[in-house]
Amino acid sequence: MEQQDLHLTDPPQLLERRVRKPQPPLSVLGSRIREEAACSVPRARSTLLGFFPVISWLPKYKLREYVWGDLMSGMIVGIILVPQAIAYCLLAGVQPIYGLYTSFFANIIYFFMGTSRHVSVGIFSLMSLMVGQVVDREMFQAGFDLSDSPDPGSFNRTGVASNISAATVEVMGVAYSKECYAIAIAAALTLLAGIYQVMMAVFRLGFVSVYLSAPMLDGFATGASLTILTVQAKYLLGLKIPRYQGFGTVVVTWINIFANIQNTNLCDLVTSTICIFVLVAGKEIQDRYKSRLKFPLPTELVVVAGATLASHFGNLNGLYDSSVSGHIPTGFIPPKVPSLELMSRVALDAIPLAVISFAFTVSLSEMFAKKNGYTVRPNQEMLAIGCCNIIPSFFHCFTTSAALAKTMVKDSTGCQTQVSSLVSALVVLLVLLFFAPYFYSLQKCVLACIIIVSLRGALRKFHDVPAKWRLSRADAVVWLVAMAATALISVEIGLLVGVVFSMVCVIFVTQNPKVSLLGRSEDSELYEDLDEYENLAAPAGVRVFRFQAPLYYANKDSFLRTLYETVGVDPFLEMTRRRKADKKAAKRLAKEDPENHKNGELREGLVWRELEFHTIVLDCSAIPFIDSAGMGAFAGLVKDYGELGVAVLLAGCNTPVIDALRRGAFFGEKDRDMGLRLFYTVHAAVLSANSRAEAEGRTAGDSQI
Repeated sequence: MEQQDLHLTDPPQLLERRVRKPQPPLSVLGSRIREEAACSVPRARSTLLGFFPVISWLPKYKLREYVWGDLMSGMIVGIILVPQAIAYCLLAGVQPIYGLYTSFFANIIYFFMGTSRHVSVGIFSLMSLMVGQVVDREMFQAGFDLSDSPDPGSFNRTGVASNISAATVEVMGVAYSKECYAIAIAAALTLLAGIYQVMMAVFRLGFVSVYLSAPMLDGFATGASLTILTVQAKYLLGLKIPRYQGFGTVVVTWINIFANIQNTNLCDLVTSTICIFVLVAGKEIQDRYKSRLKFPLPTELVVVAGATLASHFGNLNGLYDSSVSGHIPTGFIPPKVPSLELMSRVALDAIPLAVISFAFTVSLSEMFAKKNGYTVRPNQEMLAIGCCNIIPSFFHCFTTSAALAKTMVKDSTGCQTQVSSLVSALVVLLVLLFFAPYFYSLQKCVLACIIIVSLRGALRKFHDVPAKWRLSRADAVVWLVAMAATALISVEIGLLVGVVFSMVCVIFVTQNPKVSLLGRSEDSELYEDLDEYENLAAPAGVRVFRFQAPLYYANKDSFLRTLYETVGVDPFLEMTRRRKADKKAAKRLAKEDPENHKNGELREGLVWRELEFHTIVLDCSAIPFIDSAGMGAFAGLVKDYGELGVAVLLAGCNTPVIDALRRGAFFGEKDRDMGLRLFYTVHAAVLSANSRAEAEGRTAGDSQI
């Protein structure tokens, strides 16, 4: 291949950059404000369509094509939703009626505001758990008895007997009973979470979700599932102990369960065993024959109906003291503004709720949109889920989000649009208006069984740990840390630990990136890692070094250290060695020729050091950005190696890196050395280095001070 010599007097031509005139920040801000504040009929129509997507897609609804799938999926999800809505109230620490309210209002609001066709929004076990922890904490601080026992002498937060209990509590002059105070806390928490989500949507803060990596969310969900399982275990055994308040809920709760195991209610234990067997069998049949079944088996509804009938006609509550759901009223309670005083007490607790609710909703929306070939608007999804929390909070509801299991059911049963959510809401409405009282005798252990069996998917993630480890050890460690912190400390701390640890892992990777010494493929311009590929040869007299990470303050020392180790020469140590050798040589010559030494005729530079290279080429193609510390490292390399007679050239820099170097005057005044130090390819840099060495009469191995 013909090679063109590049001489010092004829540097390679650099591409001409486009001239961009940056606008003043105030001018940009002013134009954005004018654009957003502009009022016109088309803009008002666009805003209305954006805020309520239903106006856009409902007139185009294909009745004959869509209606059957929407009706089927809506009815099936509604049937599944009713027992789960009642069951998840155990987690949230509120009465069952409020779970039905939450499911009804969330589905109605998302129908109008959601951009996803398949997502099912409503109660979610993780949200219910987080709400329940806040509710129980505030109830305990208010002095309420947290046990299920009617006896006021019960357990305190550590499981020790306590006679302190309160029948009512007064907030801003309003007296609350235990049940009313619980839903008041949940409603205040939900309103704040919704406000945070709407604010995030208004200020375009959806990018926050990028810090919630998939392994972290999976680990967090699995750890929360262990907590949910632990919290519900007492209902399986019929133990009347309060939920532990504080860190280490899983450990302390199991200690309390085994400490009170002798008080197990045999009726609840037998009922739980039968229900779990039926539910698991139904799920396994569903999983095995899902390709043949046209719709999911309503196992939860069958179990709830059968258990309710057995409990009612067998009088299990009266004969065996089995805990039951109690009276569930029909109709709706008048709306009420959540308490401002309670909002001030739960303001911080609402932040993780808002972030997790939004993250799950957006991720599920995007996942099913990609699967079915359409797009969603994440910012509108955040606004929609915020309104699904704000508006229902006035109707005694608690925090909602998208739920994976019900969304998968909708997708597998032919759902086409959010009309299915409207159908599900109508199913819940029928229960609210007519059938709710019939659940009076439903045992709480049955509800706990429904919750626990619904965790099968999350708990099965433990089987995926070996595969995660083989795929990416960093992801596996993030999963394990998030899971362990969530399960062993608390849900909120687990979320924080997971986010921080996953970010630390990213920083660690950038601090210790892969570095390579490159060689050239025979008769080509391709340069690759000498350690990874065969049939490569290092260019004579040139060391080509690749650093595969951003170069910034946290890894500049790692960059310098690995460069010195890779090329085999630390310029500071080499200069120190040469100075010492020069001094020794000077002393030796002074003894041999004292007359010249006295006359000052002894010249410096008596020691020759043969290096194997005369140029270092830094392949910057894998460096996405550089900060001032990185620029300082580059400048230091040029200076230090220059004293050894070794040139440092850059190749493959992207435009942000070039711009940063120009701002830092790396190429000298008015970029005068830019053509001498910067090259678009490694090969061009190597050719230029060898041409310069030939022009200076040097070869590989000759380097002198």
